[in-house]
Amino acid sequence: MKRIGIVGGLSPESTMLYYKTIIEEYRKRTGDENYPDIIIYSVNFGVFTEFVGRNDRASAVKLLLDALDALKRAGADFAIISANTPHMFIDELEKRSSLPILSIIDALAEELTRDNVKTIGLLGTRYTMKAGFYKSKLQGYGIRVVIPDEEGIDIINSIIYDELVKGVIRKESKDAIIRIIQQLIAKGADGVALACTELPLLIPETTIDGVKVYDTARIHAIKALEKALMPA
Repeated sequence: MKRIGIVGGLSPESTMLYYKTIIEEYRKRTGDENYPDIIIYSVNFGVFTEFVGRNDRASAVKLLLDALDALKRAGADFAIISANTPHMFIDELEKRSSLPILSIIDALAEELTRDNVKTIGLLGTRYTMKAGFYKSKLQGYGIRVVIPDEEGIDIINSIIYDELVKGVIRKESKDAIIRIIQQLIAKGADGVALACTELPLLIPETTIDGVKVYDTARIHAIKALEKALMPA
């Protein structure tokens, strides 16, 4: 089996979610404990967030490249980044890192294509929803993206950074996000992507008002397991 490298710490909650998902899914499929080796490099979340917040792209990319290099030196065969926002740098990381990277956006796109989803509602951090990297990648698969209005973006971003990354779960926040999801459905979304790896902690539902909810963290983790199990 291939060794999985995880760029983690972005946040600790999502890193634990990835680790548990990979192992639990392996056990479910095989019934044994011979799951793949997993190497985790925990990035300083505060430093990364500071770089992104001041639009210091070069420093953010270097931090992620250093993590990928450390994973390769530790013996990883490929890597995943256990967060959506860092995927704004995925094209540059893929070009500059010698360690193969399994993209969360490509993993989601495969699921949406399989389910024939044409318009996806996108929820995540402000950067994920507004920077355009998700939209442009998914458009390449023929998938249209709709995002909340400015008020909705502010609400979701605040819930993620002020609550979820700190392990705080509030019913009021869940209710607010469900209302925003319903607004996206009204805009024509025939699927909703939780494109922040902490959001499934708050929204575990698989459907809302009959529309499928896609947990990008779970999809990504399972794709990593499948890649690890593929013959060389």
